[in-house]
Amino acid sequence: MKRNLTILFILLITSSIFTGCLTIEKKEYSFEMTGKNSGKLTIKYVNIMSSEGDSLQAVNADFDELTSSYMMGDKLQNDYPNATNIQKRLFEENGVLCGEVTMSFPNLAAVKLYQYDTKSPFMLSLGFLDSETFAESNGKHGGDVMPIVFWDKKLKKLTLTTNVTKPSEKTLSLLEKYNRWKK
Repeated sequence: MKRNLTILFILLITSSIFTGCLTIEKKEYSFEMTGKNSGKLTIKYVNIMSSEGDSLQAVNADFDELTSSYMMGDKLQNDYPNATNIQKRLFEENGVLCGEVTMSFPNLAAVKLYQYDTKSPFMLSLGFLDSETFAESNGKHGGDVMPIVFWDKKLKKLTLTTNVTKPSEKTLSLLEKYNRWKK
């Protein structure tokens, strides 16, 4: 029993050494209102990277997670279960790997937007965006005291950019891995 626990512990430590963490530099949200409280959401993931791991195994594990869980899997569908027509793609832009997901939404709640009544602004709480911090928007940000973005109810396009992870010596771009994969 003690030997099995020791082997399990060694396996856990070894696996944590060779795994990185899939991350991005920033996210760009664009909500296009095409109907009354319905529309299309586009999320652009800028500079997809591996962090906290500089090994080839970590980069491979993160790229495998990107392709299996996000691109071919249902991770994004789980994040937005009431959205429809979800489309995903990876691409290179300005020398970094980017991803984009577009989806249709039948109501504001499907994409985590809120409007108290028809006279109120559109609102998005940044509280659910775990590792994201406000960067810019065509709406007004309530700041640290009220981490909500408010958009005028007359706007047809709501934009928001959040920062996630600043590139550093602890991050590695997945662009090279993507270029080999797409061939």
